[in-house]
Amino acid sequence: MTQTNPATGLYSERVTDVQHYTDRLFRFRITRPQSLRFRSGEFVMLGLPADGKPLMRAYSIASPAWDESLEFFSIKVPEGPLTERLQKIQLGDEILLRPKTTGTLVNDALLPGKRLFMLSTGTGIAPFVSLIRDPETYEKFSDVILTHTCRTGGELQYGFDSVAAAKSDPLVGEEASARLQHFASTTRETTVHNGRITTLIETGEFFKTLGIPNFDPEQDRIMMCGSTGMIKDVRHMLEPLGFTEGSNNQAGNFVVERAFVG
Repeated sequence: MTQTNPATGLYSERVTDVQHYTDRLFRFRITRPQSLRFRSGEFVMLGLPADGKPLMRAYSIASPAWDESLEFFSIKVPEGPLTERLQKIQLGDEILLRPKTTGTLVNDALLPGKRLFMLSTGTGIAPFVSLIRDPETYEKFSDVILTHTCRTGGELQYGFDSVAAAKSDPLVGEEASARLQHFASTTRETTVHNGRITTLIETGEFFKTLGIPNFDPEQDRIMMCGSTGMIKDVRHMLEPLGFTEGSNNQAGNFVVERAFVG
């Protein structure tokens, strides 16, 4: 049962599931406060009690807004103040949450369009895992294309699992099966597609593989989350084409999550 600390205003939740994908990546689920409301794609401040005070950082919520629990996808940073502790969590452990969520990787920040591209690297896929299981995504866009680029094949598994879950979901499974495409690539290990997503876009391999035309600001909407380099490079591709950045105050052709961009 959710408890709120009067002194800190934080929710106290419990771990209900943990899965380690590699020595660098893991996912976990926790109980959801009944009063917590959020839009799919947003993030929340999450943490652990440490030395008598909460140790917090921003995490994208990987579960959709309708889910009864909260899922997160995390990297394991050696000697990282929070992740060094977080990667050791077990079932029943306490997780702290701030009651407020926010973020720009939401459908409301984009103008109406036909195709939605979600470009991600590493754990940047998390907000998109939320969005591909949200009915609103398929109501607003005819085609949804999710990309995920990691160093090795093992690091891509969370994306494959999440896409499979969306396609078998009772709520959005029919739409996802018909309209969700998944493009995965690796940079340090040979798999079906090799290279940075920006390189694969520039060479045309990305569009050729999916059988789709190049980016078009009239009908395409783009979300980005992941490495600073990827976001910078894609932005440089989009702006000369006439794409404009959106926000919660004014919708645009593309959005990035600034909370995670250095």
